[in-house]
Amino acid sequence: MNKSVKQVQLERQILKRLKGKPLQAMEILFAHPEIQALQEYANIVSIKRLGFNDHGPVHTRTATLNTIKMFQLLVDAGIQMNLEKEHVGTAEDSLVGVIMASIMHDMGMSIARDSHEYLSIQLATPYMNEVLDTIYAPEDYNLKAAVKAIAIEGIFGHMATHTIHSLEAGLVLIGDGSDMEKGRARIPSMLSNKAQPGDIHRTSASAIQKVRIKKGQEKPICITVEMNSSVGFFQIEEVFFRKINTSPVKPYIELYAGVKDREMLKYL
Repeated sequence: MNKSVKQVQLERQILKRLKGKPLQAMEILFAHPEIQALQEYANIVSIKRLGFNDHGPVHTRTATLNTIKMFQLLVDAGIQMNLEKEHVGTAEDSLVGVIMASIMHDMGMSIARDSHEYLSIQLATPYMNEVLDTIYAPEDYNLKAAVKAIAIEGIFGHMATHTIHSLEAGLVLIGDGSDMEKGRARIPSMLSNKAQPGDIHRTSASAIQKVRIKKGQEKPICITVEMNSSVGFFQIEEVFFRKINTSPVKPYIELYAGVKDREMLKYL
């Protein structure tokens, strides 16, 4: 596989944060040539055909890394994931579902933008089965079914157009939305200088300099978004905040945003 330098860097950061079954699952997914091919083609369709921003290997790994960071902050704060609260699995099992959803949520962009979450589920399901059959024992079919359902819910809900109910899926939703730094809009901006529908999203995303995820003072997760221009507030208010607002993880998040070196506006 011919992976970019940025993709390799992100994969290393992700793998360093994992152990046990989540690490096994991630290694399988990263090494799978068919997944890599689908994600690369998703980027061709997204950027060259449709004029959207990055939906390929770098985006999915950035979203996955951010999701893992938030997952770990919740676990460190003693927050139980749904599989644990429902006495079906452990936090480790939840993380397997979360990373499968995060890394494969945009596969459907290789086909179309409309309803791409449904297409992603269809494309990702065989790879989910492959991972689950590898890292779990054959008799763990109840647990495998639950982990797979969590992963599918994560993909299903990542556009904030459908109601989701698990913390696991809520993390996938916010992890996806948190990838909004200027690099994600760089390639589409380089390819075209002509005005076209959706440019406000591209311009707004280009203003986002840094998204920081760390432990909050009042809540487990603090997300700070730094921008170089107030146009970046469009990305926060019309895209990111809408995703947080529909996520079951919302009660555990502090959100700040503002122009760098100025006062940060508190949203949550």
